[in-house]
Amino acid sequence: MAAAADARYMIGPYTVADWLALPATVDGSRVELINGYLHVTPPPSTGHQRAAGRLARLLEDAIRSQGRSEWDVLQAVGVQISTAWRTALIPDLVVLDRKIDVAIVPTDALLLAVEVWSPGNTRAERETEKAAYAAAGVPFFWALTTDCLTAYRLVNGEYVVENELDTSAAGTITSAPVPVKLDLAELRP
Repeated sequence: MAAAADARYMIGPYTVADWLALPATVDGSRVELINGYLHVTPPPSTGHQRAAGRLARLLEDAIRSQGRSEWDVLQAVGVQISTAWRTALIPDLVVLDRKIDVAIVPTDALLLAVEVWSPGNTRAERETEKAAYAAAGVPFFWALTTDCLTAYRLVNGEYVVENELDTSAAGTITSAPVPVKLDLAELRP
């Protein structure tokens, strides 16, 4: 019983409902909810946005080439990961298994979540978000930094690295809803 009581205090005071009720930021900053605590990050840099936009186009092209017109690629949408753990994130890109028009994307629609990590993202934040996507059952997760893309596949509830691509050569990412050919150097500003 003591362990359960201690776990309650690890979760912050904010709920997903509180997060949903927040007003839109006027400066483009992003507010995520991680274990009940609000995490505010500054607006993404132009390089960050450029990389996300170029990657979105590559994903769209790969999906269309496979005839999956019902799938959708979106940038910076809210995703409710877990009400119990009070977690809601804003991945840089998502691939959905259907086209939907909602304020918050349900996790059962996610095929892929992509985070473009900035130098300011701490290792703890990166690991927490990756674990949250895994716990939500998102089949694929990509982490993109300035010089590396790591693509994970969900296996038995945990992410396993399937592909790593750096700026030295183009390659094909197979840890995805469809294979994606890309040259990481082309994503850079």
